[in-house]
Amino acid sequence: MSKVIDRNLIVGLDIGTSQVKAVVGELLEDGDISIVGVGTQAARGMDKGGVNDLDLVGQSVKRAIEELELMADCRVSSVFMSISGRHVQCQNENGMVPINNKEVTQEDVDNVIHAARSVPIAAERRLLHVLPQEYTIDVQEGIKNPIGMSGVRMEAKAHIVTCADDMAKNLVKCVERCGLTSDHMIFSALASSYAILTEDEKELGVCVVDIGGGTIDMVIYTDGVIRHTAVIPVAGNQITSDIAKIFRTPIGYAEEIKINYACALKDMVSMEETIEVHSVGGRPSRTMSRHTLAEVIEPRYQELFELAQEEIRSSGLEEQIAAGIVLTGGTAKMEGAVEFAEEIFHMPVRVGQARSVKGLAEYVEDPAYATAVGLLHYGKDLVQTKNTNKNASGESLWKRVHSWFKGEF
Repeated sequence: MSKVIDRNLIVGLDIGTSQVKAVVGELLEDGDISIVGVGTQAARGMDKGGVNDLDLVGQSVKRAIEELELMADCRVSSVFMSISGRHVQCQNENGMVPINNKEVTQEDVDNVIHAARSVPIAAERRLLHVLPQEYTIDVQEGIKNPIGMSGVRMEAKAHIVTCADDMAKNLVKCVERCGLTSDHMIFSALASSYAILTEDEKELGVCVVDIGGGTIDMVIYTDGVIRHTAVIPVAGNQITSDIAKIFRTPIGYAEEIKINYACALKDMVSMEETIEVHSVGGRPSRTMSRHTLAEVIEPRYQELFELAQEEIRSSGLEEQIAAGIVLTGGTAKMEGAVEFAEEIFHMPVRVGQARSVKGLAEYVEDPAYATAVGLLHYGKDLVQTKNTNKNASGESLWKRVHSWFKGEF
């Protein structure tokens, strides 16, 4: 068996439009995650979260995994994957069941969630997540944990996230071509929220705006639970394309200029600052004003933020986001992005970085790693839930055996 099993490791694989990021974390005895390896490669064959070329994506994934394995001294066999793209959709549904034995058990909770998820879903779509929001027992509403409570009838509200089945299968194929299996597929913004949000923010109401290379992934929390998710199919690559076209420089150099010199607000840049811009076709490099660069970038950032604001307003939850906006993803770390976002959204904005990890934490402090680290947190919760259920099942069996012996003898 792989060393991953022996060392109790969890691997998160974020196949983005611009980069493939793989992170491996060791699950410690105290329940924390220790980062032990990271692998990053430029993504090839991806467009707006979808696979355009299986071979190219597979090669990018393979290189990222090999880099991770070398750093962590392990052999990876399975991964938790992220998924994004305009095909990701959400809906809120209700389910209702009678309560057995007048007291709510885990079986009743499972049944009411199953009732909520039993809405018709098109054959070409795949169910990604069923996220419970709150429960109602008879006339008492807003219950977070109904187990042990008395009543006759229970209702549950749940947030359901689906994706195009073919899109998900293509991502899995890329991973399988590298000799790996997919443990679970998680919506990118949901994974990011696991890594960057505090419980206080979730309770007050917060919106995660994950701005990657090809998509803006969003998730809105109020009262501690997810209410809305969305994907907007424009993001950071549009900025790189604008720089390349206007400054007549190759895409690779345009990306370097964006990372090293760009600013989202032109008022924050001095008129005297200059940058060197490579030309195409062997022509000599030119010196350009950094203020001019900011003038090119600012309208694009305004467009991105206004699209996100429009999505928030259409969800009907704008007035409930008291904790404000948390920006994350590679495009969120640009100078001036937070200040500009506060002007657009008219609410508090911060940049979200991965938190609650140990070990090589400095390797994943970049907001671009929020999704990959969030996959580790998601995987940890899944493993712990399975272990809890297994122990509960074992205890239940022992109680039945024990009562049988008491009855017989």
